[in-house]
Order: sequence, then structure tokens, then C-alpha cells
Amino acid sequence: MDLDALLRHFFGTDDPATLTEVEFDRAAERMKIAFGVEREPGRKFALWTLLHAFDMAPLPAEAFAKEPQLKEAAEEYLSAAFRLERWGDADG
Repeated sequence: MDLDALLRHFFGTDDPATLTEVEFDRAAERMKIAFGVEREPGRKFALWTLLHAFDMAPLPAEAFAKEPQLKEAAEEYLSAAFRLERWGDADG
């Protein structure tokens, strides 16, 4: 999934910072609903990473309780994101 396409789809813009709080909240709700009903694993994971980027993602164990491979991928994603934030590279 293309990040810019996802942003435009849910936010109506590729720069969510330009939205009002109400507009942002509506878009966030649409993303959460889309995540909840998505069945295709790749799309579901992409939506989860977008939710994570906005600090709205459920924990991997909750988000992917019935999908162990996606749960593991999400945990690895969080680990890499933490290392990047803390040390500036994914290799730690």
C-alpha cells in the first residue's frame, strides 16, 4: 500500500497536519474502522502501521490475536521503530 494514497484516502490530503482537530478525529475513526474490518493480511498490516504512526495502533497481541505471523511482524516493526528512535539506526 502506498503511504500517500492511504493518507489521501483517510485524511483527504497527504498532509494531515493541515486538518482541524475534528477533521483529524473523523479520519482517525475511519482508519480504525477500516483496520477492524480488513481481512487481507497485507492491507491490515499496512493500516496497523499507519495507525502506529499516529500513535493509535492497538498492541500487536490485540491487533493480530488470530494472526500469529502478523503479530510477530508487528512486534518486530515496533522493535525496529524503537531502535531507530533511540539510536538512529535499525541495527542498534
